[in-house]
Amino acid sequence: MIPVAEARARILSAFDPLAAETVSLAAAYGRTLAADLRAKLTQPPAPVSAMDGYAVRATDIAAAPATLELVGSAPAGRPFPGTVGPGECVRIFTGAFLPDGADTILIQENAEADGTAVRALQAEPRGRWVRPAGLDFKEGELALTAGTLLDARHVGLAAATNHAWLDVRRRPRVAILSTGDEIVLPGGTPAPGQIVSSNGPALAAFVAAAGGEPVLLPIAPDDAQALQAIAAGARGCDLLVTTGGASVGEHDLVRSALGATGLVLDFWQIAMRPGKPLMFGRYGDVKLIGLPGNPVSSLVCATLFVGPAIATMLGRAEIGPATARAVLGRDLPANDRREEYMRARLTTRADGATVATPFDKQDSSMVALLAKADALAVRPADAPAAKAGEPVDIIPL
Repeated sequence: MIPVAEARARILSAFDPLAAETVSLAAAYGRTLAADLRAKLTQPPAPVSAMDGYAVRATDIAAAPATLELVGSAPAGRPFPGTVGPGECVRIFTGAFLPDGADTILIQENAEADGTAVRALQAEPRGRWVRPAGLDFKEGELALTAGTLLDARHVGLAAATNHAWLDVRRRPRVAILSTGDEIVLPGGTPAPGQIVSSNGPALAAFVAAAGGEPVLLPIAPDDAQALQAIAAGARGCDLLVTTGGASVGEHDLVRSALGATGLVLDFWQIAMRPGKPLMFGRYGDVKLIGLPGNPVSSLVCATLFVGPAIATMLGRAEIGPATARAVLGRDLPANDRREEYMRARLTTRADGATVATPFDKQDSSMVALLAKADALAVRPADAPAAKAGEPVDIIPL
């Protein structure tokens, strides 16, 4: 068995960022930026008003109260064409360009208007309520860096910097192959000795959430030729993920069946719980991660290895999984030589500390507990017994 860190390093070293493709701004949400994005313009392009009121010269209202002559207006999008001279003002609205000659905004709450006479009730310093040119960003400035996972904020910034099209990484195509005579598709009627398969749908959802494009292959029975035929559907994909068939039982055929048709194994078995029987290699031109068949083991290993592999192919700045620090909510016994990932509930203590309380039962077949969990509490190999209140690393789910 190899340590988790070594397995992760060996898996990630086999992947490179995929090629870029260009998408419209409307299709950019959730994609990963493939190249740095620079502003095509300056925002705002000129000084603008931050408030509704009057564009004035600060010197004219320094001895307020003072009366000014209203000489025009400047709505947003229609700049005042003239110049504000001594003793003059222009009605202005939020977002409108500051007229030439003016250097301050007298907000309407501090003014009284009577026809063309505007009485300033309060002095304002030069630049008050004025947004200078380039306050937000300047032309040529770096707006977003390559590797950014684009959310609504980033899409908004890309739009503001005048980009209608963005270069993003192609989504990795991830084939998912579940194996075993004992599993049937959801919605079916299991025969005696069979169970409903949850791994395929769960992994497809996981891949989509991670930014990949899932390709859900049919369930493969415990037959070498059938397994080989179904696995051939992964051709052209960037990664093949199998579940089941990776341990030491006599019906576990993934290694033997695919080994006969091109599987080259890098490693098999990791010193972790759950997820010991995990394998990694290459099946023809497609990289392969073989996950355990137990549903909890499958998703825990997907979190640790499949998600980071997808993030690497996307050129993400953050590979993941994200980790945080908490304190234990209950005592734990000493750990053995396998790193452990325990399903846990998170609560907040009165002092603001995050408390992670692992469930009493950690059986790797119990998907209900995984659905209820907020995080995985990580225990290093050979960790001594720990008391409630001691620190623990967690992976939020």
